Amino acid sequence: MKPLKTIVSWSSGKDSTLTLIKLLNDPRYEIVGLYTTYLKDEVPFQATPLDVVKEQARLAGLPLITIPLPEVFPPNEVYQSLVVNGLRDSKVVFDAVAFGDMFCNGIADYRRSYIEPAGWQCVFPLLGRDSRVLAKEIIDCGIRTLVTTVDTSQLDGRYCGHWYTEDFLVGLPEGIDPCGEDGEFHTLVIEAPCFSGKLQLKLQGIERQDRFHYQRYQLMNSAFAG
Repeated sequence: MKPLKTIVSWSSGKDSTLTLIKLLNDPRYEIVGLYTTYLKDEVPFQATPLDVVKEQARLAGLPLITIPLPEVFPPNEVYQSLVVNGLRDSKVVFDAVAFGDMFCNGIADYRRSYIEPAGWQCVFPLLGRDSRVLAKEIIDCGIRTLVTTVDTSQLDGRYCGHWYTEDFLVGLPEGIDPCGEDGEFHTLVIEAPCFSGKLQLKLQGIERQDRFHYQRYQLMNSAFAG
């Protein structure tokens, strides 16, 4: 059987990176691209500049499909239509879309509700896995990750800007998911086994908004850098 030509949903963080690595190492899949949604030249929540996401795709050696959003939370039917049309209009030939979701909280059924009617399969390599196990796997496999966003309604803002390491995990308060799967924090992958190099960033300090804190930075090593 031919491997499924697969596009990976790409957020710029550790979960999508682990998803990509797992599928690259699985002969059942052929990765043919990444896709990301963005608003005002940033990936929502991660607040990753689009130029940084483009550089990650270049380091991964994969085409990147970019899909603009009108707002952070567009109505479901609007979001679904934008994603499906964006993927279809990309002209990339593929059979499946892979997601880095971990929790069995209905998200898989939601993804399938708009991906499968478009004629594609959904793939969830991380779904149902224990967050503690996945966190250790992320670190052990060489994914180097910076915590770039913290939701201070769930986690103290002082965690923003830290490296995602064993020490970071040990220091998390009780009740915080070690992968931040409840939205407590979001990450940016700097270096990974699936990259041909690493992002060179100049850290610029923490931006503290009412609820969210962001580690701001400048990309130094790319044709996309401003």
